[in-house]
Amino acid sequence: MDLKIPQTSQKRIVIIGGGFAGINLALHLRNTDFQVVLLDKHNYHTFQPLLYQVATGGLEPTSIAYPLRKLIRKIPNAFFRLAVVENIQPDQKIIKTDIGELRYDYLAIATGSTTNFFNLDDETASSMKPLKSIPQSLDLRSYILENFEQALLEENEIKKQALLNIAIVGGGPTGVELAGAMGELKNHMLPKDYPEIDFSKMQVHLFEATDRLLGPMSPDSRERAVKYLQGFDVHVRLQCAVQSYKDGFLTLNSGETLPTETVIWTAGVKGAPVNGLPDTAYLPNGRIKVNPYNEVIGTPDIYAIGDIAYMELQDFPRGHAMVAPVAIQQGELLAKNLQRKIKGQSPEPFKYYDKGSMATVGRNKAVVDFPGQKLKIGGFVAWIAWMFVHLMSLVGFRNKLIVFTGWVYNYLNYDRTLRLIIRSSKRDRS
Repeated sequence: MDLKIPQTSQKRIVIIGGGFAGINLALHLRNTDFQVVLLDKHNYHTFQPLLYQVATGGLEPTSIAYPLRKLIRKIPNAFFRLAVVENIQPDQKIIKTDIGELRYDYLAIATGSTTNFFNLDDETASSMKPLKSIPQSLDLRSYILENFEQALLEENEIKKQALLNIAIVGGGPTGVELAGAMGELKNHMLPKDYPEIDFSKMQVHLFEATDRLLGPMSPDSRERAVKYLQGFDVHVRLQCAVQSYKDGFLTLNSGETLPTETVIWTAGVKGAPVNGLPDTAYLPNGRIKVNPYNEVIGTPDIYAIGDIAYMELQDFPRGHAMVAPVAIQQGELLAKNLQRKIKGQSPEPFKYYDKGSMATVGRNKAVVDFPGQKLKIGGFVAWIAWMFVHLMSLVGFRNKLIVFTGWVYNYLNYDRTLRLIIRSSKRDRS
């Protein structure tokens, strides 16, 4: 089956993935001598940094998603197809998808990342609640609220405690931000919804296998983050790794067990590769090796950008962090280099411009490290800076307006109105 892409004299660049890297590459090829074809298994772009706010009832899912077809309308030389890529045939320059085959002149793999459960056994991994997509965030929201509904009726104290407890595994930005949001819910909102439950017994735990939260950030910011979390009554547990999770009990490397029905996994990600590249192109964690121009090593006319790309440089001996700014900058540079290529010019190597790092912990509390960690701020000013950066990074004016309005409402009313169980219930799934 053909994907019904028109034939043209233009060089065809196929982009696999509508994340930050893919959409920025497409946008910067607007009105160029390329035919751009964007493929994705979803018809929307997800602003992943705010998924935790969907999961905790702070934002509507539509406020952090943007239709890819609406984005493509801005690029007259581009086409979108809803498709799952099954494999690549580099020798023939063909992509096989679940809706047909497509030829390419140049291929950009921007498939992003997926949850990495490391060495956990299958039973434990399947019991975790990941947070990498809008459906997962909605499932998590409904699951947690259903547990509270069940806790109202539970007479066994151990089972009731397990229904109330929240365990978050992973002390990166997502884990820290989610833990702070859960702490706010526990202290200010849930007692109003469930007055029959004693939420002083509810425990929110944040487990981190290393000796620090927010590893890449400065020591000052890490210490602030811990202090802020403890102010929200979050139990921060450093050097605590998960060994297993079975029958409602989470077992740690210390041998300690915690009764909980909700274990949220934010501890790591790995590349989400596509099949067909030489085995030597892949790392064990699924990322694809690229040179300083984002070319897949040993494979002509194929590029990898964003989280999936592993570029080993002197300044980044372990590759770049799997974060949005890297993906955005690589997408923009590849667009420029492709145009240089068809003009017979040499490509420019990728140089990452570090704009700093930040994380929010809750109302009026965030940490920000400016580039080089020369300046570090926390508290209300950092919280405002975090909101501004994330608001401006959203795709689409409507989404910016909705998110801003939601934040203002939540701030003024100290409430999150979207505590809705909208997925299939546990009874339906059992």
